[in-house]
Amino acid sequence: MNPVKNVVLVHGAWADGSSYAKIIPLLEAAGLHVIAVQNPLTSLSDDVAATRRAINAQDGPVLLVGHSYGGAIITVAGDNPKVEGLVYIAAFAPDKGETLGGMAQPYGPTPALSNIQPIEDGFLLLTAKGVREDFAQGLPLEEQKILTATQGPIQGSIFGTVIPSAAWHTKPSWFVIASNDRAISPEQEAATAKRMGAKTLTVATSHVAMLAKPKEVANFIIEAAASANLARAS
Repeated sequence: MNPVKNVVLVHGAWADGSSYAKIIPLLEAAGLHVIAVQNPLTSLSDDVAATRRAINAQDGPVLLVGHSYGGAIITVAGDNPKVEGLVYIAAFAPDKGETLGGMAQPYGPTPALSNIQPIEDGFLLLTAKGVREDFAQGLPLEEQKILTATQGPIQGSIFGTVIPSAAWHTKPSWFVIASNDRAISPEQEAATAKRMGAKTLTVATSHVAMLAKPKEVANFIIEAAASANLARAS
């Protein structure tokens, strides 16, 4: 039986694959093969397709990791038979029939929403102020500037797209809750993790937990891969 050694990392809104730069070396040092998807952020279906291509390119079982909106992507793409587990990092974890905007509504607007800048064709950017204060607060200014420069604008209609399926109903899940998150409500993260029955790790960080606490997040992913291997062997 092939072990779970492939980790596919899926970024979220206002980010790209480099948002995982700190944890990739740590995962690889643990013997895992890592690939970071570059999502177009043009529609949920486009982003799911990009992630499915990455999954299908791997030579064996996959642990799928999603940050922020990337959690919605892995929720749908996780139905791939190669996927053995789902790890959510400060993420949306929707159920079938939900929308991201609808999920967030009961928790009220988070501070990051006031720093969204619409651009052409319905795409949205996060302002430099939003990155500093509400997305990556606590990181060094140099890192915040890199996040601002490398962010991917997201198509606003994604937040109203109905989720067609939810793989966490049939795949084991893990969830990193960022208790100082100002982009997704920490209460929302905790509630959805509980709904899923996910194993959780709570870190006192901003939305970008994998950049603020890379060792802790990487170890959690490594533990998830080990747990998935035990489940396969039993």
